[in-house]
Amino acid sequence: MKSLKIVIGVVFFIGMAVSLYHLIGAQRASAQTQETGASLSGLEAMVPGNSERVLKEGQHTFRFDTFGDEAWWGDTLHLHEAIEGVKFGGIGPGISPATALSLGLKVDLDALPQSLVQQIKMGKVNLNDPAVTLALLQLKAVVGVTGHFNSNGSLKSVGIQCALCHSTVDNALAPGIGHRLDGWANRDLNVGAIIAAAPNLQPVADLLSTDQATVRSVLNSWGPGKFDAELLLDGKAVRPDGKPAATLIPPAFGLAGVNLHTWTGWGSVPHWNALVANLEMRGQGNFDDSRLDDAAQFPIAAANHFGHVHNSPDRITSKLPALHLYQLSIPAPVPPPGSFDRTAADRGRELFGGKAQCSTCHANPIFTEPGWNMHKASEVCVDDFQANRAPDRAYRTAPLNGLWTHTKGGFYHDGRFATLADVVNHYDSCFSLGLSAQEQGDIVEYMKSLPRRK
Repeated sequence: MKSLKIVIGVVFFIGMAVSLYHLIGAQRASAQTQETGASLSGLEAMVPGNSERVLKEGQHTFRFDTFGDEAWWGDTLHLHEAIEGVKFGGIGPGISPATALSLGLKVDLDALPQSLVQQIKMGKVNLNDPAVTLALLQLKAVVGVTGHFNSNGSLKSVGIQCALCHSTVDNALAPGIGHRLDGWANRDLNVGAIIAAAPNLQPVADLLSTDQATVRSVLNSWGPGKFDAELLLDGKAVRPDGKPAATLIPPAFGLAGVNLHTWTGWGSVPHWNALVANLEMRGQGNFDDSRLDDAAQFPIAAANHFGHVHNSPDRITSKLPALHLYQLSIPAPVPPPGSFDRTAADRGRELFGGKAQCSTCHANPIFTEPGWNMHKASEVCVDDFQANRAPDRAYRTAPLNGLWTHTKGGFYHDGRFATLADVVNHYDSCFSLGLSAQEQGDIVEYMKSLPRRK
């Protein structure tokens, strides 16, 4: 009997111990859950502030970061010497504000002191004097261009930013002088003519196995709003029809949800940013894309190992995340009131998603395909020259939001269609849609209305 009591006592003690163990464990688990929840809650609370900080970093990178490319544009090509002119230690007459504006360069009104703004309004600033250009560069007012100065006020070097090609201004003060419009394609910018002004194009000539005069001829053939990103990869300066191989500068807004975003795909937003920063802007960073090792498709890139670029220090890679977020945050601008016929646009919307079959590829609200938004040239009834200059040998379905901002220069990658009406007519013929003249016009009005107000 006594033994039985002992056994019962031991069992009772063990039970109490187990219960106490579970109770303590539960309390610890509860405390840990509360602590983790608080930690996660704190992390979640950090998101808005972190997003704001990263957006500001990305905006600064987009607008002002040269990634060290002044070593190319200034130290190597000596572009700054042509800008300042012989009077300030360079060569030639220099580039005045009037000349710069005629080349499509823009001036940031918000970077100008109010006294200078008033002088410009009163016509008291000599816009034909290169000295004024130097003053604007010192104010960091020339969109997309950074000047590096010597102590005597002359230019030491010059670099460029993303904003050079992918920003413009609203002309609030005068044509070419206004508030920045980031992400807009600068279809006024004559990139080729600006580069052609550089005194030393021998490094470019060496890459292309030609002479400087030929390089300048090619650059000057591009015209406003165009750039040839593949020239120093494959060396193809002209299309089979003899026209320049340069393509239109695309906008850099409205890219949220869009995968491949250049005319011929290439890669995602951060891939193309890295490629451009390293290979086009000639910044100092790291970049890898083994597709450029294909000597048959990219002979210049393969010979110069452009698919495997490594620099120390790397001035680009750390900037890519914030730059990516900023670009994805730039919305496509809504068209101004009165810029399209709303009644016709409403009819066009029905046609767009119905008889015309446009929404098959241009899916609302991103107006391109979600996913791999690429097509072979034969699918859209065009030649494949430009497509074959890219790894996938195809064309991207262009997003349509904000089309109204970049009508200058035409449509498609090379501007082959002068108007949206020409584009719609092309697809009507290509797909045998049987659209009437009014239906085609209604679709045009709908595209002009994108993105539509809520």
